[in-house]
Amino acid sequence: MTDETEPSLATRLVGLGRNLEVPGGRAVNPPIVRMSTALFDSVAELRDFRARRDRERVITYGSRGTPTTHALEDLVTELEGGHRTRLFPTGLAAIVQVFLTWLRPGDHVLITDAVYQPVRTLAAGLLADFGIAVDWYAADGTDIEARIRPTTRLIYVEVPGSFAYEICDLPKIGTVARARGILVAADNTWGAGVLYRPLDLGADISLTAATKYLGGHSDVMMGSVTTTAEVWPRLTASCDAMGVTVGSDDAWLVLRGARTLTTRLAAHAAHALDVARWLEAHPAVRRVWSPALPSHPDHALWRRDFHGTNGLLSFALHRPDEAAVDAVIDALELFGIGASWGGYESLVMPADLSRARSVGAHPGPPPQFLIRLHIGLEDPADLIADLDRALAPLVDRPQSEADDR
Repeated sequence: MTDETEPSLATRLVGLGRNLEVPGGRAVNPPIVRMSTALFDSVAELRDFRARRDRERVITYGSRGTPTTHALEDLVTELEGGHRTRLFPTGLAAIVQVFLTWLRPGDHVLITDAVYQPVRTLAAGLLADFGIAVDWYAADGTDIEARIRPTTRLIYVEVPGSFAYEICDLPKIGTVARARGILVAADNTWGAGVLYRPLDLGADISLTAATKYLGGHSDVMMGSVTTTAEVWPRLTASCDAMGVTVGSDDAWLVLRGARTLTTRLAAHAAHALDVARWLEAHPAVRRVWSPALPSHPDHALWRRDFHGTNGLLSFALHRPDEAAVDAVIDALELFGIGASWGGYESLVMPADLSRARSVGAHPGPPPQFLIRLHIGLEDPADLIADLDRALAPLVDRPQSEADDR
């Protein structure tokens, strides 16, 4: 093409609008940068950046990240106190990546009995198919040393545990693991990097479902894995090999939600404690689970290692049957019936501990059926009134068990 020949409009439209450098102030939030292909000024520049991308964070292709996803990675890394972070489409995808990165056929992994239930499906399916041996240890972690094998490569903790919020002694577990060259991975979704910092307490890997408190608005799915510098290279290499990436629009939504994370968590905590204390005194309620309550068996560990609580709690009725649980849940009007938690709204779900525990409950056999609440940002007085109305039909009925509160 000669200098006198101007490209057609169709040709010019392909290249217009690429220069984002404009004079003036900066946006409060980073812009959404959507991209697959990255362009370079020369072959030499392309080769230079590709040669550097395994050890540096540079823009070379969309699957390796964008300025928007990098901004969220930096935010999560700061929260977790780690070296670097990778993002995943869901929290479960982050969990899967941890297992596939550090476990190989013939290896053995120890997983807490208090784990997020889809991990049990993962262990029985994908891990078993790959020839990875799994053992479950007690939710309080007291039997870990006895369960370690010569082939144990990873100890997987969830602190607190799902539903009953058991807390293990992570610094002790980390000491045991380091002495044997075993890595420790912690699901930190409950703590969201604000209430709990596993990497400071002996873990090598901290993962979260950013779907929950980081996003905070129940409108986006995301997972994250943050590691120490020592184990980082293996994670980023496995993610690049598998083409793991997230969309910039989703990353931007989590970034936006994270700006109010500490403020929201403080409100969730205050509201949840109001509700938990009220439930403890209710005649239809047998027991309440929240590590922030002095009645919780692991309250002392919670006070030592945590920086607050969130909106989660569970409770059991004096009536032990599933029908009573379902009736209470169905009678609630301000609580949505739905999975997940961490958004601004209050939620309720039934839980069957006989299916969620296999090693044995800590500190003793609890009721089989629980009601799990996530307390949102609504006025707690309104939530309490809703619970009071839903529980009222149980108060005058004969109770089948003695009050053991």
